[in-house]
Amino acid sequence: MTLLLVTAEHTWRRSLQVRVVTLTLVVSSLLVAVFAYVVAYRSSSILLERAKQSVTAQMEFGRGYTEEQLAVFGKPYEPNVQGTLQDIVFYLGGGDAQDPGSGLVVVQAEDVVELRPEKSRNVDMSVVDQVLGPDITSAVDGGGVATAIRSADLGAGQAKYLVMGTPVGTKFGHVELYYIEPLTTQDSAATQIRTTVLATGATLVLLLGLLAALVTRLVVRPVRVAARTAQRLSAGLLDQRMAVTGEDDLALLAASFNQMAANLQRQIVRLEDMSRLQRRFTSDVSHELRTPLTTVRMAADLIFAERDRFPADVSRTAEILQTELDRFESLLTDLLEISRYDAGFAMLDAEPTDLVPLVHRAVEPLRGLADRCGVELRVEVPADPVIADVDPRRVERILRNLVGNAVEHAEHRPVDVRLVSDGVAAAVAVRDRGVGLKPGEEKLVFNRFWRADPSRARQTGGTGLGLSISIEDARLHGGWLEAWGAPGQGAQFRLTLPVRAGDRLTGSPLRLVPDDADLPALTPPVQPRAIAQAPAEVPR
Repeated sequence: MTLLLVTAEHTWRRSLQVRVVTLTLVVSSLLVAVFAYVVAYRSSSILLERAKQSVTAQMEFGRGYTEEQLAVFGKPYEPNVQGTLQDIVFYLGGGDAQDPGSGLVVVQAEDVVELRPEKSRNVDMSVVDQVLGPDITSAVDGGGVATAIRSADLGAGQAKYLVMGTPVGTKFGHVELYYIEPLTTQDSAATQIRTTVLATGATLVLLLGLLAALVTRLVVRPVRVAARTAQRLSAGLLDQRMAVTGEDDLALLAASFNQMAANLQRQIVRLEDMSRLQRRFTSDVSHELRTPLTTVRMAADLIFAERDRFPADVSRTAEILQTELDRFESLLTDLLEISRYDAGFAMLDAEPTDLVPLVHRAVEPLRGLADRCGVELRVEVPADPVIADVDPRRVERILRNLVGNAVEHAEHRPVDVRLVSDGVAAAVAVRDRGVGLKPGEEKLVFNRFWRADPSRARQTGGTGLGLSISIEDARLHGGWLEAWGAPGQGAQFRLTLPVRAGDRLTGSPLRLVPDDADLPALTPPVQPRAIAQAPAEVPR
């Protein structure tokens, strides 16, 4: 039963045709049901009203006839009264021609004569008394005309009867005249009308459902074709097109879709060509600059080694040249790494590695930079080894980039580095309490050459490609590299890696949002004096 409900729910959500047909059937069924009820009710009311009119006319005639026949009698004890009453009932009841129970006429003479003759001896007089009932007899006895509908068995089976009674004026006393008319014909006609209306309505509902299915299919089928074609286009099959048939709106949709697909194909091919040229240009330039850079590096190293023999201004120039060459070489290295990722040539050399010493190796070279920037580096790692299948060179590069960026933006506040593992995934969080990130910048930080504040003075002199390379390294491991930040509350970067190579991550043992994220913004500290010597280049 549960599987059936799940399947029905899935079909309802996925199929527009099923929803339209179902709604059409439900709404049309409700309308037909209401229409059938109204028609049956009105038909029954009309048939009953006609029966009342017929019995009323008979009763008026019967009352006049009875008054005329009994007008000659002055006393109820005269010998011919009872015979006359029997003749009246016999005449008004239609004689012996009618079937038993098809209609009864009952005459009751007050006090002296109580005569309820019947057309058939099979009619039980006690049932006749129940049909008349005290409400009818009391109303007629009070001089009024009474009408009621009863269900009873008067010898012809259970049926409905229309009961009407009226008083008859005579010289010798009060006489009551009752008509008991069966409503079998009216009930049969009403049943036939209801059956006909329901059968017609059910047929109409089915036809409407079939029509809705056909019309919906005509509309939904091109949409489904368009959806499948769009899926093929998104999968890279850019030559897929829809078949254009006719000149209606659906044909216009197909033609417009094909035109859009052709434009997208031209644009995508153009962008791919541009991207391919860009990647090739980056790779070629990076390689071509290696040779002159090596020559310049040799000359710069020689000048830098002999800088003490030069005047002060030339010595300072040699130092600046050495620093900028370091930055240039780092930039070329990052560009080559990016080009390998763009070309799809990056390979993962994973091996079981203890992440605890790896974290220390990534942090320790940056302690000198942290001391010069007035930042305290705090490392929290487990006492036991944390073994994971990773490429230690790439993971160490990621951590150096994260810690270096945290130190640069820490605003002289502590930077925390935490390592946690749950046996399935290992996570390293780098938390700073500096300027933080504005809403939406947690995604932009991984873009190439993106900087949150271009006017801000840099301490590390990075290339702007470090986080872009880091997120590619994380993806190569099948892991995550995520960022959180808030203005005035700093930022936190979280690297999550699977412990076993090839496993799929479902969660991280560390929260992305730090525990102290809800604290109010910290007051900016006083800036220290400028550092005269330029710091060494931080690996990105």
